[in-house]
Amino acid sequence: MHTSGGGGGSAEMFGALLRHYRERAGLSQEGLGHKIGFSKSQVAMVERGQRPPKGDFTPQADAALGASGALIAAAAKLTFSRLASWFEPFAEEEGKARARYEYESSVMPGLLQTEDHARALFRGECPPLDDDEIEALVAGRLARQALLTRRPIPDISFVLELSAISRPIGGRGVHRAQLRHLLEVSRLRHVHIQVMSPQQETHVGLSGPFVLLETDDRRRLAYLEVQTRNFLVSEQPHLGDLFAKYGMLRTQALGVEESRELIEKMAEGL
Repeated sequence: MHTSGGGGGSAEMFGALLRHYRERAGLSQEGLGHKIGFSKSQVAMVERGQRPPKGDFTPQADAALGASGALIAAAAKLTFSRLASWFEPFAEEEGKARARYEYESSVMPGLLQTEDHARALFRGECPPLDDDEIEALVAGRLARQALLTRRPIPDISFVLELSAISRPIGGRGVHRAQLRHLLEVSRLRHVHIQVMSPQQETHVGLSGPFVLLETDDRRRLAYLEVQTRNFLVSEQPHLGDLFAKYGMLRTQALGVEESRELIEKMAEGL
């Protein structure tokens, strides 16, 4: 889900809101930049909608201008607008889903990634991404993680191959922090994280990763991604087969407690 798509209108709206609060505070673009540690040209480009707010630009500007969270809320919507147009309906359904299930074989799922892990992952993309695009994608990924703490509580489950959590993305320190974060999330009572035993000779998920949703109105959707090729599945029998496959994966993987113990041992060994 590393796509970036249009989003110009939302960027312009965010820029207009920033300009409104800046002018209300009686600050020039240069004055605001000085207060938050960015250049006048960076502030100007954000106000024109020519670049996304980078790093801590938004929270710093929100505090400096007394926006009471309005800029932060607007920036969260901006990151979603940078998803590809075909993915937006799935992202919207994901944000209000009753249930979300994911099987992953090679990378840490986006909903479970720390900021440093996500940034390191995007820095390894080919072709390479520029810094602004990386920061926008990281922000979008972190914004989607609101699902984990949303009310009403959704049912969330992950089945992860050991290879998805053992690769030291970002180096040893980032990896250790990522595993600790994984343990914290696993203690949420509505989140179930299972690791596929490396001793399991075969299982039903070997054809590749997938994400399943049950929407707030009880519809079902599936999302598949392979080498930047993406597919939404909403029709039978493929959809039913994927849900049945996920049920079998949960029985073939280690239990929740066993999985937590394995992750803890991995973190302690770093």
